[in-house]
Amino acid sequence: MAAGKEIRGKIKSVENTKKITKAMEMVAASKMRKAQDRMRAARPYSERIRNIAANLSQANPEYTHPFMIVQENSRKVGVIVVTTDKGLCGGLNTNVLRLVTSKLRELESKGSKIEAVAIGNKGLGFLNRVGAKVVAHAVQLGDTPHLDKLIGPVKLLLDAYQEGQLDAVYLAYTKFINTMKQEPVMEQLLPLSAATLEAGKTSSHTWDYIYEPDANTVIDELLVRYVEALIYQAVAENMASEQSARMVAMKSASDNAGNVIGELKLVYNKTRQAAITKELSEIVAGAAAV
Repeated sequence: MAAGKEIRGKIKSVENTKKITKAMEMVAASKMRKAQDRMRAARPYSERIRNIAANLSQANPEYTHPFMIVQENSRKVGVIVVTTDKGLCGGLNTNVLRLVTSKLRELESKGSKIEAVAIGNKGLGFLNRVGAKVVAHAVQLGDTPHLDKLIGPVKLLLDAYQEGQLDAVYLAYTKFINTMKQEPVMEQLLPLSAATLEAGKTSSHTWDYIYEPDANTVIDELLVRYVEALIYQAVAENMASEQSARMVAMKSASDNAGNVIGELKLVYNKTRQAAITKELSEIVAGAAAV
């Protein structure tokens, strides 16, 4: 029964694969809860600092921070691409990279040159394949995003924009909606538009502040922290999306493996039954001949 032995080998192989995907599903489910808690914990800070930045931008209108000035002279654009370090998370990276590809084509059609920062191995590999200029990257972030690892690479684009070397900076990541849905997003990070800051206001009136040491220093520091908070929040959202997508993908893989095992067992039983029937027929034929 060579055919039966081969089918048994396939069944064993698929069963081993199912054990791996089931284990990965359980690990992703465990990490998903922590990633979601971390993402939700960062949201109040982001909302609060956006509210303060919105009030400050109107409380001291005689000073305009470089992040709020529209640049149109350099013909260069910065793009920050946030992806995962590992695969096996469904179409998570594919969707956001498709959005990045569309944006890159749009910018290049306008004659803009691209300078990119990659956060995550998948995004770094993609940018290298398409020939984009990668000025910095941050990979192997682990399960917990650390701001000190993110700020170094991103600061290159922030400083370049502040010096007038970039016209705009865009941020691409996957936004967490719920466990079953994650949405790829491409946002304009710089220049900070008035509409973006206004979205952070919780009331119609504005606050005035006493500045120490002076208004320029306070607004400079605050807007830098605000942009850093947006980037950190994007990475936290992307990590929560990654674990959710991986859990769903591994559950689907485990279910498919179970279906394949059932089909292979059915084929094996049919083959075995055919072999037994053939042997019985040969025995009966031999006895009749005698």
